[in-house]
Amino acid sequence: VGSRHVVTLMLFLGMANAYVMRTNMSVAIVAMVNHTAITGEQDAPTNEYGYHYENASSTATVRSSSDGEFVWDSTKQGYLLSSFFYGYVITQIPFGILAKRYGSKYFLGVGMLINSVFGLLVPVSARAGYYWLMVVRFIQGLGEGPIVPCTHAMLAKWIPPNERSRMGAFVYAGAQFGTVISMPLSGILSEYGFDGGWPSIFYVFGAVGTIWCVAFLILVYEDPESHPRIAEDERKYILSALWGSAGASSPPVPWLSIVSSLPFWAILMAHMGQNYGYETLMTELPTFMKQILHFDIKSNGTVSSLPYLAMWIFSMVISHVADWMISSGKFNHTITRKIINSIGQFGPAIALIAASFTGYNPWLTVAILTVGVGFNGGIYSGFKVNHLDISPRFAGVLMSFTNCLANLAGLLAPITAGYIIVGTPTQEKWRLVFMISAGVYIVCALFYIIFGSGLRQPWDNPDKDEERQHEKQTLESIKTVSETQH
Repeated sequence: VGSRHVVTLMLFLGMANAYVMRTNMSVAIVAMVNHTAITGEQDAPTNEYGYHYENASSTATVRSSSDGEFVWDSTKQGYLLSSFFYGYVITQIPFGILAKRYGSKYFLGVGMLINSVFGLLVPVSARAGYYWLMVVRFIQGLGEGPIVPCTHAMLAKWIPPNERSRMGAFVYAGAQFGTVISMPLSGILSEYGFDGGWPSIFYVFGAVGTIWCVAFLILVYEDPESHPRIAEDERKYILSALWGSAGASSPPVPWLSIVSSLPFWAILMAHMGQNYGYETLMTELPTFMKQILHFDIKSNGTVSSLPYLAMWIFSMVISHVADWMISSGKFNHTITRKIINSIGQFGPAIALIAASFTGYNPWLTVAILTVGVGFNGGIYSGFKVNHLDISPRFAGVLMSFTNCLANLAGLLAPITAGYIIVGTPTQEKWRLVFMISAGVYIVCALFYIIFGSGLRQPWDNPDKDEERQHEKQTLESIKTVSETQH
């Protein structure tokens, strides 16, 4: 096991931790809120055919028996769940740029430490008052901001190009792994945990997160050159494969070239489409199943985590296929990224269209959803590691931009759904929500197929640095000559 594998494993666990911190609130809030006290939250309407499933009545009885201590209506709950998100979006770009200049290790480790420590404060702040809790969740979001850009920057320094699909997909699939673990576990803790159940979710995961941060800061080094215990042949292997230092000594960011680069726009479009579609699948589908199919997916932690599990397994398998395609020499980076990314984005698009025509069959809908989200795992070996192909030295900066804008696009998904499904929810309204989402997936995936690239871009070419340096020196020498003559 090489040092780069240790780095990859730690980043995987960090990503899992980050997603646990992000999603545990949506499970806990069900146990925190006093549903009976909130008037106007009547049971979901029956669907157009007048069927009423037995599930609906059983969930109602569960609710009153396990009511929480807080009286927050759905609007307040919405703001509470999104407060984390705003903190997270704000810090993306600043940390991407700072990590480029000062290295990513400490931003990542300390950011996650802040996230974990404030996670421990959630129960205290919730009992202190609603706005205190919002502030704590916002700060947690700020702490999680650096995770994606800094992880990308570290992968760029540690992982040779022909291992990128495997390692990159392994790290980012930590998100699914974290969700698969946190959903059922949060459910169990909120039922049987200490301090009234739900607080134990935050104490347990906060403690785990803090331990990870300490381990990360001790075990992981910024790059192969600064690692004291790395094997010499591994160091040489990584550095020769990466050509050009990805370190802090690298040149200033070529903003103009990036903004005018079509391969960068292709990644940005794919990333925005991905987040919009994924948010629809994850946040809106459970609501659709509850309103139209009367099937309460939240009360069934195992069923909720099936799509994530499928995505995790598929992303692992397809990443090996992607690396094989590249190292076999039959496919270049560009073709590989486009093929795998198409599977990752057309798959869920077809699933969304199919899910809006399943009629009233909850299990068929769950099956379609699981398969569709499963295929979505292709994106980790598609556009998600593509930043590393086109620009290893500026990968963190590129990722901070695409991730920030993609998260804002993701925020639009629930808002759009909310506008469409005003009043009585019907199958027709939901069909429109799913169709829009599928359309976004398809358009963005096509844009990526047309303009995407797997080649290192001319604006990230270390040989050019020397030319620029040479030009600069020539200009300076001319300047000094003319000054001495005067």
